[in-house]
Amino acid sequence: EEVAGLYQELSQHPGLSAACLGPDVTTQYGGKYCSLYTEWSQRDLARAESVKFCRQYLVFHDGTSIVYAGPAGTCCEIKDELLSRESPGGLLKAVLRKAIGKEKEKEKQFLEVWGQNRKVKSIDLTALDKHGSVYDDDQFGCLAWSHSETHLLYVAEKKRPKAESFFQSKAPELGGSADEDLGRPEKPDAPVKGEQFVYHEDWGEALSTRSVPVLCVLDIEGSSVSVLEGVPEHVSPGQAFWSPDDTGVVFVGWWHEPFRLGLRHCTNRRSALFYVDLTGGKCELLSEDTRAVWSPRLSPDRCRIAYLENSALGPHQQCSRLRMYDWYTKHTRTVLEAVPRQAWGTFPGVYCSALPALCWAADSRRLVLDTAQRSQQDVFVVDTQTGTVTSLTAGECRAVPGLGLVMPAGLTLSSPDAPQGSWSVLTIDRDLLVAGFSTPSCPPTLKVAVLPGAGQEAQVRWVCLQDAPPVPGISWGIRTLQPPPEQEHPQYGGLDFEAILLRPGKGPAAQKPPLVVMPHGGPHTVFSAGWMLYPAVLCRMGFAVLLVNYRGSLGFGQDSVNSLPGNVGTQDVQDVQLCVERVLQEEPLDSGRVALVGGSHGGFLACHLIGQFPDTYHACVVRNPVVNIASMVTATDIPDWCLTEMGLPYAPDALPDPAQWTEMLQKSPMRYVDRVRAPVLLMLGEDDRRVPPKQGLEYYRALKARGVPTRLLWYPGNNHSLAGVEAEADGFMNIALWLLKHLRC
Repeated sequence: EEVAGLYQELSQHPGLSAACLGPDVTTQYGGKYCSLYTEWSQRDLARAESVKFCRQYLVFHDGTSIVYAGPAGTCCEIKDELLSRESPGGLLKAVLRKAIGKEKEKEKQFLEVWGQNRKVKSIDLTALDKHGSVYDDDQFGCLAWSHSETHLLYVAEKKRPKAESFFQSKAPELGGSADEDLGRPEKPDAPVKGEQFVYHEDWGEALSTRSVPVLCVLDIEGSSVSVLEGVPEHVSPGQAFWSPDDTGVVFVGWWHEPFRLGLRHCTNRRSALFYVDLTGGKCELLSEDTRAVWSPRLSPDRCRIAYLENSALGPHQQCSRLRMYDWYTKHTRTVLEAVPRQAWGTFPGVYCSALPALCWAADSRRLVLDTAQRSQQDVFVVDTQTGTVTSLTAGECRAVPGLGLVMPAGLTLSSPDAPQGSWSVLTIDRDLLVAGFSTPSCPPTLKVAVLPGAGQEAQVRWVCLQDAPPVPGISWGIRTLQPPPEQEHPQYGGLDFEAILLRPGKGPAAQKPPLVVMPHGGPHTVFSAGWMLYPAVLCRMGFAVLLVNYRGSLGFGQDSVNSLPGNVGTQDVQDVQLCVERVLQEEPLDSGRVALVGGSHGGFLACHLIGQFPDTYHACVVRNPVVNIASMVTATDIPDWCLTEMGLPYAPDALPDPAQWTEMLQKSPMRYVDRVRAPVLLMLGEDDRRVPPKQGLEYYRALKARGVPTRLLWYPGNNHSLAGVEAEADGFMNIALWLLKHLRC
């Protein structure tokens, strides 16, 4: 009950998800203010769901600084909204909403247009029957106003013809016999025979209902929907917006031939930027077609499109290039190159999953983004003409030369009194910048600032709009480690890595607490020093928690990313073990009570560590772990991951040879299962497409056969992330009780 109470208390802290600034209003005294609309999400354990709510604030400013800012009213729950977007002028709002009919019929979708004091339009998209469900995900989905505010652009599933059995009987039409009906031509919407059980590919994990996206346009005045033609047959469109003159649509197209690969968290899928003309249906390629591109953003002056670019295939997450397409000169150039190696105090490169929806400064020259820089996440402003990068969140900044960028650029990232933690950009509009900030001991807070003029960004002053007091009983810090010479990478030597250590506060248990080691998944992701529910509750329970960013993590340069493929199961395992041994030596921790908790590739590492170092660990919890790469490669939605992380080339038509199958097994945790002694708790999502649950079942049976204490939790309706509120809460309680039992706490 005590653990459940702690979890319930800390899980009530909401997270920031979106923000939007309203138009400026000038007061009778000449001052300016605007409304700030924010959206938050919060776990509701009683309803076993994540609830979304909004809160509004007023921001008074003079164009150079925030004069006053504060809340306006209380928060209110948002129900059944799938997407929403304010119009360019800020006086209209489009909302995609789901609704259930009175007769409990299938879910319907409505596209609504709201004015300042009423609903202006409500269009039943399901009844129009022009397409399937509208996409509300952040991979393909969009809801974009035309510049004239007369049309809305969105992405939906292509309408699929109805199918029926070869033996479906039909009633004869009035006025004719069944024999006469057989001679009539089929109606346009007549069901197709023999298509009932045709397999339709989808885009994998978390995108299993996405197969063939189409671009759709709603004429608001006429309440009519049209599906755009001209999109090449070999690509799937998404992330679309209107061209500068409203005569066409710009979109990202992902190649889906010869078959679709999983797309979620995979910024390495071949894709390109396209433009389709609305009048003639002609489609034009705007970027290279051999790369992976995403997140295009049009500048306020409608002259330039910024977007992110990676190499196709290779590691699923990489250090990205920031590219710029000029609409009128048709010229593309690189603003920021990938950074091979981050020297201390210099710009680390771009590692964000997307640019903010609104990221441009009012001058249409600078843009803001947030990205990992080692074990923190900071906000940067980029001058797209010079390539100069300046931090807006890491203390005093100055330009320094030599980062491998197009133009010499850089910065000093931290001053001694700069706040450590993680920042995320929510929006920027008219140079009013809204961001979220959190730390491992402080839940998300809302901050606002005015972006200073070019060259003066270091003078930015943040004002806190919504504070969250630090959670008592948690102290934390970041440790930097260097592998010993014998563990250095032969090609990428000299790389370091980091770990975030959370320690419980005062009290008898805090003198020498047990240690929970948590390596991240990916493997090319990163733990940022922000608010994380599981580590926070474990720390409040009296555990020290070690979050390891081993070599291969994002935020340390592309060399670090490149060092891991071909070395999984050795380099990453050695980094985690080195970190554990160093922390046990240097911190007052109980070396007799050390446990592992990891998911996905973090589970892969946890299973490796309890097999390779059985004397170090006394309990283990794994969530959807990779345990046998050889058996995973034919079942996962990302078979290229299995080969890439082995250091092997991937080709859709290639089959691994016997030596490669052997290599996959040799690098897998199953190789060491005979040496496992620590009790293991497995947590599996039934709908996991990324690491299919048969992986965990394979490990469960192997452990049971060897007499190792093990328990398996099976979560229906949950995929790889196990992020359902009920599964997340039940999972934590089982993790906590497993650790308390087997670490003798």
